[in-house]
Amino acid sequence: MSKPSVLITGASTGIGAVYAQRFAQRGNDLVLVARDKAKLAALAERLHQEYGVAVDILPADLTQSEDVATVETRLRDDAKIGILINNAGIAQSGGFTGQTAESIERLIALNVTALTRLANAVTPRFVQAGEGTIVNISSVVGLAPEFGMSVYGATKAYVLFLSQGLNVELAGKGVYVQAVLPAGTYTEIWDRAGIDIKTLPQMMEAGDLVDAALVGFDRRETVTIPPVQSASSWGSLEAARQGLIADINQAKVADRYQSA
Repeated sequence: MSKPSVLITGASTGIGAVYAQRFAQRGNDLVLVARDKAKLAALAERLHQEYGVAVDILPADLTQSEDVATVETRLRDDAKIGILINNAGIAQSGGFTGQTAESIERLIALNVTALTRLANAVTPRFVQAGEGTIVNISSVVGLAPEFGMSVYGATKAYVLFLSQGLNVELAGKGVYVQAVLPAGTYTEIWDRAGIDIKTLPQMMEAGDLVDAALVGFDRRETVTIPPVQSASSWGSLEAARQGLIADINQAKVADRYQSA
C-alpha cells in the first residue's frame, strides 16, 4: 500500500521543516504550506533530491481567510493526503496591556482559526475513509498561565482542548488526533515575536522535539509532551481532572456556596 501524503503548515523553517524532512525520510509525499515561496521551493527541491518523494508547495498566509480557503480546498479534494500537521503558529512578546487589537486578531487567526478550519476541512474525508491523522502543535504554555503569555497561552490551551475533544469524537471512526506540546524550542518564532532568545533559559532543538513527537505519533499517543520528564505527571493531571468532573453535580450548588 502507498503511504499517505502529508500536508504540513508552517513548513518552511523550524519545526515544520523538520517534520517535512522526517516524513520525506519515511517515504511520504509532501504538501508544504507557508508564506515564503522561495524557502518552500528550496526545501521541496532538496527533499525531492535526497529522498525521491514528490513534494508540492502551496504558498499561503494562514492569517488571511482566502489563503486558508485555498488550503481547505486542497485538503478536501486531494484524497492522497492522509496526515495533516497543523504546525503554523506565532507568539507575542510583552504583556496583555501592551498588545494591540490587530496583533491579537492575527495571533488568534493563525493559532486558532486557521488550525480549526483546516482540521474541519479534512475530517469529513478522513471519517468517510475510516482513517486519517491530524497532528496539532500546542504548547506547554497552554498549561501555565504563570508564564505570562496570556493570549498565546490561551490559543495553545484551545489547541490542546480541541485535540482532546476531536480524539473523543473521532477515534472510534478511525481518525487519530495527536496534540504535541513543546516547551521553548529553537525556531524563528522568537525573532518574529521580538523576543531575544539570549534572555531565555536553554531550549530544545527542533530536531529533538520532532523526533520525540514522532515516537508519540508511532505509539498513537493522544497528548505528547517531549519536555515533561515523568509520564506520571501527565497521568496525575488527567486523573485529577477526571476526579473534578466526577465531582460536578449540575443540579446542586456546592455546600460552600450555600447562603448562611
